[in-house]
Amino acid sequence: MNGQPKRPELESDKGNPEAEAGTDDASADGDEVDPTLAELQARADENWDRYLRAAAEVENVRKRASRDVEKARKYALETMSRELLGVKDSLEMGLAASDTADAGSLVKGSLATLKLLTATLERFGVSEVDPEGEPFDPEFHEAISVQPSADAEPGSVLTVIQKGYALNGRLLRPARVIVAAEADDTAAEE
Repeated sequence: MNGQPKRPELESDKGNPEAEAGTDDASADGDEVDPTLAELQARADENWDRYLRAAAEVENVRKRASRDVEKARKYALETMSRELLGVKDSLEMGLAASDTADAGSLVKGSLATLKLLTATLERFGVSEVDPEGEPFDPEFHEAISVQPSADAEPGSVLTVIQKGYALNGRLLRPARVIVAAEADDTAAEE
């Protein structure tokens, strides 16, 4: 023998001529000999080794997944941040030109920067919630006050004080609004 424990016979080896040819557990007439203590210990050692390897693999997968989650959380905004750098550059150029530029060109530059920012936000799924004239929806709107109005339907948004924003349909900030109430007829008569 070469000093290494022989491979234990498996159920899948029965009927397999190659596996049966390599075993010397069977006697010449086909009767099998009971496994010895050394063979059982070898099987136990092999199973223990398999268990340790499987446990180590599970631990490695857990650590790798934990690192991946940490990286995803840490660098989730990398692409959006890179896109916003163009907006920042535009604002800085506008401020640098403010000493020599007239008011009209500064307004044009500010509008161009706002357009660039809006396009960048839209690329990342951020959309405006601007509900003027729509029915009041407490899930997307925050009522600041209620104002009587003869022109608007009661319960609708009369004025938007601050636009709201949603990220892929999920509310980031509600729109702050003034809601129309039924006009007071007695005040109109006086």
